[in-house]
Amino acid sequence: METKILLTEKELPTAWYNIQADMPNLPKPPLHPATKRPVGPEDLAPIFPLELIKQEVTRERWVPIPEEVLAIYRLWRPSPLFRARRLEQVLQTPARIYYKYEGVSPAGSHKLNTAVPQAYFNKQAGIKRLATETGAGQWGSALSMACNFFGMECTVYMVKVSYHQKPYRRILMQVFGAEVLASPTDRTQSGRAILSQDPDSPGSLGIAISEAVEDAATHGDTNYSLGSVLNHVLLHQTVIGLEAKAQMEKAGDYPDVVIGCVGGGSNYPGLAFPFLQDRFAGKAQSRFIAVEPSACPTLTRGLHTYDFGDVAGLTPLLYMYTLGKDFMPPAIHAGGLRYHGDAPLLCQLVADGFIEARAYGQRQVFEAAVQFAQAEGIVPAPESAHAIKCAIDEALAAREAGEARVILFNLSGHGHFDLAAYDAYLAGELQDYALPEEELQRSLARLPKVE
Repeated sequence: METKILLTEKELPTAWYNIQADMPNLPKPPLHPATKRPVGPEDLAPIFPLELIKQEVTRERWVPIPEEVLAIYRLWRPSPLFRARRLEQVLQTPARIYYKYEGVSPAGSHKLNTAVPQAYFNKQAGIKRLATETGAGQWGSALSMACNFFGMECTVYMVKVSYHQKPYRRILMQVFGAEVLASPTDRTQSGRAILSQDPDSPGSLGIAISEAVEDAATHGDTNYSLGSVLNHVLLHQTVIGLEAKAQMEKAGDYPDVVIGCVGGGSNYPGLAFPFLQDRFAGKAQSRFIAVEPSACPTLTRGLHTYDFGDVAGLTPLLYMYTLGKDFMPPAIHAGGLRYHGDAPLLCQLVADGFIEARAYGQRQVFEAAVQFAQAEGIVPAPESAHAIKCAIDEALAAREAGEARVILFNLSGHGHFDLAAYDAYLAGELQDYALPEEELQRSLARLPKVE
């Protein structure tokens, strides 16, 4: 059997899969931050183009991918699916381990799957510039590239701790013409408010989102672009899972367990949602595991309730698992997983028992990452390494049980720009952060009141 399972360009999906057509229960609707009433298209129009607003709420099962988007997808898609035979040998497991590798994209991660269509639909609407936030830098890199492809300007508010930890991500964005700012900045009212309270604030995704949303809302030629959380973002990412289903069929296998890391929740639903379609239809009984850092345990210790997506309270209230918008996660190296909330669609599936959640400490994640790199020859992003740790645990559990279970996980990006984190791990300098219960409760006590 092949180790690398490929699709041809002709087998590239031509429509995204919309899980809202098949979910038994949909999340409660987003609420307007001021009125606390469900938001309508007119509320989102100041920062999103109409086509993306339609994709946010549609119940159509399949949404066609424009040819202009497919033309750019073909630069790297379909992405490969690998059988991790060498890792299986190291673990001495009867499990068959597969991983979908999104690090082959020009941006080095899955983020370009949604950056390209978002830039395209904004360009079609006459928008000149996109403002966004980024944590570890994968999303900022992807949107910078996408804006460049369509001749648009791009402003990226990069979480300050990641801005300094990952200078090469910043440089990559700048190569593609983006303006990159260390958030919190003094450019926005949101940023200035944070700096007045804490001049040395390391920043967070919630703060950076506030700055980017404010930027878009106060400039007529600018829209906001988000790399995770929202329905249309997850929709675009399903190209991953649709390809993986076709590749698993070519391999003659079907996953017993589907795994991915979760920060805001885009790469994992991208892989999992097309397989969940089979689960809903009674065609399969696969298990689904979402993996997060124990330092930012949104799904495993947060509350499923309404909360703002940003620190300043500019975004709609989303019904999701949350640690509270004021939660300040520790400066772990998996910067893309340092978000207080998660995608409402994903959260509903966790609440309904279709997806289970696990949390791991930073050091055990890097241990798994190094083991994977030495076996498979790919240095993974710290975010993706959370999925690897879970896949290894599942493979070891299969060994103990004598089960030949089939494991599929999403290797959502490479770690070539994260070598400083690996250096810290190899030097024994990485710390695990255990979130104290009292700190979590203080943050949750400040959740907005919704009738």
